[in-house]
Amino acid sequence: MSESSVRDFYDSLAADYHRIFPDWDASMARQAAALDRLVRRELGTGPRKLLDCACGIGTQAIGLARAGHGVVGSDLSPAAATRAAAEAAARGVVLPAVAADMRQLPFRAGVFDAVVCADNSLAHLLTAQDVGAALRGMRRVLRNDGLLLLTLRDYDELRRTRPAAAPPQVSHGADGRSITFQLWHWHDDGERYDQEYFQLVPGGEGWEVRVRRTTSWALTRTQVTDAVAAAGFADITWHAPETSGFYQPVLAARASRRNA
Repeated sequence: MSESSVRDFYDSLAADYHRIFPDWDASMARQAAALDRLVRRELGTGPRKLLDCACGIGTQAIGLARAGHGVVGSDLSPAAATRAAAEAAARGVVLPAVAADMRQLPFRAGVFDAVVCADNSLAHLLTAQDVGAALRGMRRVLRNDGLLLLTLRDYDELRRTRPAAAPPQVSHGADGRSITFQLWHWHDDGERYDQEYFQLVPGGEGWEVRVRRTTSWALTRTQVTDAVAAAGFADITWHAPETSGFYQPVLAARASRRNA
């Protein structure tokens, strides 16, 4: 899948992304609390300068800013980045957010204490070359010994079972209930899959159906661990949802010291 098609997918979804969650604000607070605990465990109690390099509409970034960190957001989707900054302002925090490809991050080397790449975002990169480019970029913008937090679906299990769909989620908002569900169409390689992303939103006397499509790479933990190590990280640890409190497995790693 091309960069433009992924961008188009998230540009289209940006206005409706909050409908993925039963209560978006509650999800923001819960996810940020889990990530904040990991940041403070690894880097100490003080507030940190963080980059959320796949910030979407701000689900993690806004909560981390409200926890006191200095957060910058970037996302491939201009529509999502714009909404993230606006949603942050509406909640009383500042979130500078720019449109940027995670493979070409427009930030100076060594400027961040931590980089967050959450919500299965890395899986939109469909080749080892693109995954490597993104991870090397994350390493470049981190200070020595800085922290990477990367979250993905549990693809070890999903590649074993190859489900045809993801469970529906029901959201309650000012305009009523919305329903989100996904159909998955696995490629012959057993690793990549096409998603049909359905949202049923209130419309007139019934439902309006909105469908978006994208492709993901079901990266195993071994594949991700090896790619992270090759990009210049060490002390790589996976945290399961039952211990981290985050809804997806979280990889934590430290930026290896650059050669002088």
